[in-house]
Amino acid sequence: MSRFDDLFARLTQRNDGKGEGAFVPFIMLGDPTPEDAVEIISAAVEAGADALELGVPFSDPVADGPTIQKAHIRALDGGSTVASSLDQLREIRRRFPDIPIGMLIYANVPYVRGLESFYAEFAEAGADAILIPDVPVREGAPFSEAAINAGIDPVYIAPAQARPEILEGVAAHSRGYIYAISRDGVTGTERESQTTGLREVVDNVKSYGGAPTLLGFGISTPEHVRDAIDAGAAGAITGSAITKIIDAYVEGTHPNPGRITDMDALKEELTEYISAMKAATR
Repeated sequence: MSRFDDLFARLTQRNDGKGEGAFVPFIMLGDPTPEDAVEIISAAVEAGADALELGVPFSDPVADGPTIQKAHIRALDGGSTVASSLDQLREIRRRFPDIPIGMLIYANVPYVRGLESFYAEFAEAGADAILIPDVPVREGAPFSEAAINAGIDPVYIAPAQARPEILEGVAAHSRGYIYAISRDGVTGTERESQTTGLREVVDNVKSYGGAPTLLGFGISTPEHVRDAIDAGAAGAITGSAITKIIDAYVEGTHPNPGRITDMDALKEELTEYISAMKAATR
């Protein structure tokens, strides 16, 4: 069993056997520097995150909204590279041997590095799963094969209003978890989650079986998390709201490298936020 399999099995036994959902923060590696990112990610785990989704900075993040795009740029301005992202991942895995770690990485990275080398590198560094948002499941066969051969769970996105054949493919080829999106568009809190339709989204994905569903895109409040769990999702992923917290403590604008103005205050605010989001999963 993978770390994600173990996590979901444990969560079903918590809360006096009633079970609880997973809260998964998305955080950009290298934002605004590799050293800062490791400290921020560590604070998120210590605040109660059940798993992590970590981004590798990329120059053209087409699935992300303005907030996370800014984090990509900020990390790149600070000198972030794939090699430094791997180093940060190794350190996070060293600090937290048991936490499940999913990666969000754009397709240019595996194309340039070669699929076999790419997945082997991230497996060695400690990743459990990799989602490549600009590779749809219909084009994912070589990625899935290389991932599984390296011991990585391939993860695919289940769009909110996908055709049956797409959902069937996502269910068949995702391992670890399925990333179901709460509404169409890009990531971000600029457009809030459409919590009134979450049950239909989750039921559509679950009707094809497969891995547990984590719901993302626009999940920014404890109420959103609670709605996701009540709709039948195994958990919720939050990225832009967390990135906004980090952004408020970064000084420096593109193309100049940013720096954290008050790491202690950032950690305190992040801890309060993640604790509240996790509490909503119970």
